[in-house]
Amino acid sequence: MTRWLTIAGIGEDGWDGLSPAARAAVTGASLVIGGARHLSLIPPQDGQERMAWPSPLADAFPGLLARRGRDVCVLGSGDPSWYGIGATLSRLVPADEMRVLPAPSSFSLAAARLGWPLQDAVCLTVHGRPLELVIPHLHPGARLLVLSWDGTTPAKLAALLSARGFGPSRLTVLEAMGGARERITSFPAAAAPADAVADLNSIAVEVAAEPGARVIPLAPGLPDDWFDHDGQITKREIRALTLSFLAPRRGALLWDVGAGSGSVGIEWMLCDPTCRAIAVEGRGDRSGRIPVNAAALGVPGLELVVGSAPEALAGLPRPDAVFIGGGLTNGGVVDACWAALKPGGRLAANGVTLETEAALTDWKKRLGGDLVRLSVARAQPLGSFLGWKPLMPITLWTVEKPWDAP
Repeated sequence: MTRWLTIAGIGEDGWDGLSPAARAAVTGASLVIGGARHLSLIPPQDGQERMAWPSPLADAFPGLLARRGRDVCVLGSGDPSWYGIGATLSRLVPADEMRVLPAPSSFSLAAARLGWPLQDAVCLTVHGRPLELVIPHLHPGARLLVLSWDGTTPAKLAALLSARGFGPSRLTVLEAMGGARERITSFPAAAAPADAVADLNSIAVEVAAEPGARVIPLAPGLPDDWFDHDGQITKREIRALTLSFLAPRRGALLWDVGAGSGSVGIEWMLCDPTCRAIAVEGRGDRSGRIPVNAAALGVPGLELVVGSAPEALAGLPRPDAVFIGGGLTNGGVVDACWAALKPGGRLAANGVTLETEAALTDWKKRLGGDLVRLSVARAQPLGSFLGWKPLMPITLWTVEKPWDAP
């Protein structure tokens, strides 16, 4: 099979900015697909079929794949493999059947306009994604490049920054880069102008914080009061140690069973943007807090399953790691989690009561692993002095599933 599909990046400079190879791909194609704006940037070709992307985009994929073996050209913005149509089509078309001809990405153009070293900037998109995804990256001194959803995004981002104590951050809005309508404006987040902004824009953020701004650290163990909870929360010291045993890895999926406030799943996802988590919680009042906490801490993609284990676990994708924070005494919970866990995966479970401690001891005998006794005391006022107030001791069982297990 020849490389029948070409994905060509195009900028606001249109036909003039295309390379000779990209121009040849456009003129030689029997079908050219792209957004209406992209199609308007290239000259007509006699006898050539053209199609604007429908909504939803996926409706076009069966027709596109039916053209397999014929010359087809897809137009995408800038570098199509960076948050673009190339990344989507690469999951549908084998690499040896297509070629990608990138143009400068919006990230590259923005860095060039601002004189930023691109490798030092955090590149994000909120195009079709929640704005809260920027929250974990709000570190004083950081530089962010953000692809917008539309013309309202700069004002919304400025409001989010101001509300979280990052009002001094400087935003630079870069509109229609590379075209005749290009415009660049800068302002502090706390003083965002009301001027209209073109839908095609990117935002550069130089992060600056007010005293007391909530900065999400890179290490696990967020303060307990950063979560909305009813006391059913894995305390920060225990949480940090538990996550170290669970050993988050890029792209790994965690089941947080008996999630309570969702703290373990949230911190798992904060370890890396590719980490995923499913929080399973049976109580309605607690489950209602989980998505609120997840959005406030910058991981709105946390998946919530409302229901009690083990029944609620049925049909979920197999996890790379499992944390059981509640429901240990429910029959079948550990069995279901262990059966679903991928070979080489890690399971951790915390017990506070004598009953759960006995259950963990029994599971340790059956499946192996390690038992650790954790005791934490915090200094608290005692009259005019300070004294140690111990938290309830925790028994932590951790075990890795053998690689030759089913």
